[in-house]
Amino acid sequence: MKTTYLLTAALAGALTAIAPAPAAAQGSGILGEDASACTNGQGPAIRATITGLRDRSGRLKLELYPGNEDDFLKDDRDLRSEGKFFRRVWADTPESGSVVLCIKAPSPGSYALFFTHDRDGKNKFNFWRDGAGFAKPGNLGRSRPRLEQALVNVGSGVTNVTIRAQYLRGVAGFRPID
Repeated sequence: MKTTYLLTAALAGALTAIAPAPAAAQGSGILGEDASACTNGQGPAIRATITGLRDRSGRLKLELYPGNEDDFLKDDRDLRSEGKFFRRVWADTPESGSVVLCIKAPSPGSYALFFTHDRDGKNKFNFWRDGAGFAKPGNLGRSRPRLEQALVNVGSGVTNVTIRAQYLRGVAGFRPID
């Protein structure tokens, strides 16, 4: 039960800020307010292909954190007050087709990338309903996500990653649905 609480607290703390839901770039099929950075190759940016969504409800979110343990999943207000980088992009979940989001990075380097599927659109992580994922393979399980699962090395152009969404699956914790 304690590990469930830790995961809930970590995810909830990372998911509480409010932001508008941007549209896809004109005709590109890439979602998020940073879509043009990926369609025009204006890196550094991350093009994240999302697989394994449970359904096409709600909204999708990508968050980019500094690539270190102290700042990983830290509240964005704290990061900003400390003068540290943080970026978040939102997109409505498309009714069909591939799901690709883009997020800009401030410069080439190592960052922690976190994805959430806010299925009810309430902008508050629902441990029982919402999904989450990282660029590295492996199940999230029941404990706080590890930094290693989220690290992405971003180059000067567009870095491509695939994130497999995971949802609570009984006592085993968060796992892909398929």
